[in-house]
Amino acid sequence: MAHSHGSHAMKGMKHAGYNHAGHTMGKQIMKGSMASATVKSGGKLMSKLGKHPVLVFGLGLAAGYVIYKYRKEIVSSVGKATDASKDFVLQQKENLEDIVAETKEES
Repeated sequence: MAHSHGSHAMKGMKHAGYNHAGHTMGKQIMKGSMASATVKSGGKLMSKLGKHPVLVFGLGLAAGYVIYKYRKEIVSSVGKATDASKDFVLQQKENLEDIVAETKEES
């Protein structure tokens, strides 16, 4: 018995009353598989790095250099994000106060 893959098979599934739930489930399974493979390979990489302390030290030096080089940009972007979050919280507080005031007026 032959079976088909691809768009012809999906058309048959649509006519049979199936939707794309199976396709969505397949995407989720693929994402989960990729995430677990990434974690596993990352664990292997970290265990290999642990056996070479000079390499870990070198990576630390490189990271420190990059952070030192871009420290002003990092500090300014953190400041901007902090200001934006404060503005967002104040705006939400005002919105909540408006909703409470409207509710009190109606009752």
